[in-house]
Amino acid sequence: MPKQIRAKNLTLSDAQKEHIEKVMENFKKYGLDITRIIANVMEEKKRIHVEFEVHVAHSEPIVINEIDDTFEEAVDKAGKRVEKALRRLHDKVKSPKHESLRTILNEIEE
Repeated sequence: MPKQIRAKNLTLSDAQKEHIEKVMENFKKYGLDITRIIANVMEEKKRIHVEFEVHVAHSEPIVINEIDDTFEEAVDKAGKRVEKALRRLHDKVKSPKHESLRTILNEIEE
């Protein structure tokens, strides 16, 4: 899974890059076939704008934007939102169709 970190209007320290990579590692726990992750970090009007673009095979890319005052908060909030989207996609792939109430009741009676 190729990872790309881009910065615009600011320079990222090694610690900040490691923090982004640590957040990206959490995306693997859902067992989806992630083909590429792109993290864009930019500074706009003294605020930090973070965008994660996660490409999953056989699905539309997940694009999450977050703006915050501090770098760590913006990255963490965006990471949590990506994890939420990946969790929902995982649940959708795992059980694409829900059984009807009638089917469940018939199984219970038998």
